[in-house]
Amino acid sequence: MKLLLLLALVGLAQGFQTRVPLKKMKSLRQRLQEQGLLESYLEQHPYNLAAKYFPGIAVEPLENYMDDEYFGTISIGTPPQEFTVVFDTGSSNLWVPSVFCSSPACRNHNRFNPAESSTFLSTNDTLFIAYGTGSMTGVLGYDTVNVAGINVRNQIFGLAETEPGDFFYYTPFDGILGLAFPSIASSGATPVFDNMIIENLVDRHLFSVYLSRDSQGGSFVLFGAIDPYYTTEGISWIPLSAETYWQITMESVSLGGTPVACSSGCQAIVDTGTTLLAVPIRAFRTLMRRFGASSSGEISCEAISNLPNLIFHINGKEFPVPPRAYVLRSNGYCTLGLQGMDVPTEEGELWILGDVFIREYYVIFDRANNKVGLSRL
Repeated sequence: MKLLLLLALVGLAQGFQTRVPLKKMKSLRQRLQEQGLLESYLEQHPYNLAAKYFPGIAVEPLENYMDDEYFGTISIGTPPQEFTVVFDTGSSNLWVPSVFCSSPACRNHNRFNPAESSTFLSTNDTLFIAYGTGSMTGVLGYDTVNVAGINVRNQIFGLAETEPGDFFYYTPFDGILGLAFPSIASSGATPVFDNMIIENLVDRHLFSVYLSRDSQGGSFVLFGAIDPYYTTEGISWIPLSAETYWQITMESVSLGGTPVACSSGCQAIVDTGTTLLAVPIRAFRTLMRRFGASSSGEISCEAISNLPNLIFHINGKEFPVPPRAYVLRSNGYCTLGLQGMDVPTEEGELWILGDVFIREYYVIFDRANNKVGLSRL
């Protein structure tokens, strides 16, 4: 699923625009696989990605980050304390481990110490976020959050006091910076990007994301601007169907010109916090059969050249994802970058368009007009 590293302020002639360079690293899945721990980990930690998207509670199943590859760095406090975070368009809270947390996962990561920040303000409010195999609990506080040189003052954030143990211990990130809407923020906390807007820290009320393929560099999150270098193919604008996650409506999904799923329309969430394509169970089984994959998702690497594009029909246009994108290579094995899940919604079945999809497009998240923009790379 992803990886980000940030630290660069791009000052353009007009307004404020902040570019966060993203660093691509090994996923937790790869790290566990290399240590021979993957099989036992999966047995001990079954997970339900669908839990993240149930309405009414901001849920963040960290198991979803087994495949994360893109992370970035922020700082909190005065003087600044640095943290590696996931920039997650599928959640809305900012939280990091704190010195009050003694969980093994916290001790293995950077922890915020409020006593060492002259600008920290404490509260009596608590934070609870549910996970697939546990939960994180903590307290809320206010401090200056620095994102690539822009100081977001009086930003509310969570100081974790307990965290799920085993799996988080292995992850390369410390916390999460949510970029979805305030309506799904736990404890009513104002998201970082909303405060950027409120404090007039961005020229435009949007941010954009570029995720490089394979080992290529250059990934970034750009706050307040659209980089014209990545929009030479034009931008397709898609209205949101809900102002919670970055949720849109799809008309159908086809494979090699043949409809295979979502025939009556369905919902999709564009989520930088999910590496794979999360697919409703029935469609997932259909695709597995069509691709000739095993029950574990493995597929012959030699067969990739003969596979068709997976095409998403959205707002009257086609958005293809080629086999080089939806088949993942690791240690000589090839597996489909798909994951089965089911989330009941009033609008029908729900798909999650994670990094497998996002890597094929420059994605613009427009809060001013409540739209998502896609530009083919």
